[in-house]
Amino acid sequence: MSGPSLRKLDAHRAIHEGSFREAKHLTDLLYKLVDEKKEKESAEVADGLVEHWELRVITHADSEEEGFYKEVVEKDPDMSETIAKLTRDHDLLRILAKRIRGILKSDGVTKEVLECFTGMLIVNEIHSRDEEEKLLGHDHHH
Repeated sequence: MSGPSLRKLDAHRAIHEGSFREAKHLTDLLYKLVDEKKEKESAEVADGLVEHWELRVITHADSEEEGFYKEVVEKDPDMSETIAKLTRDHDLLRILAKRIRGILKSDGVTKEVLECFTGMLIVNEIHSRDEEEKLLGHDHHH
């Protein structure tokens, strides 16, 4: 059983918006620090940003998959394809976070790290909108 906040549009949207705003703020800050050639600060922000994605966004995704998504499919088996697509979005975020961790460890903050963080923002924004519209925007009881 998932927490009640995952099933209520306003509460779920607040979770998405809060974590997105923080990720966007840190990403913008990272670009600024890289542009200013502040390597130590860039490394610290990049580490904090990937941690944010892992702890706030990916942990949220894990809880959705473990409870909320299963409940949706149990109530409406026709939602299986939608759930598979939303889960793939989560997988993309996991893949990008892992890639960023690897690059940071071997090469530090690179152009690819910045691109991956930007990609995560885009995937997350599309995913959240789709999830809110397709899962929380209509009733799955028949």
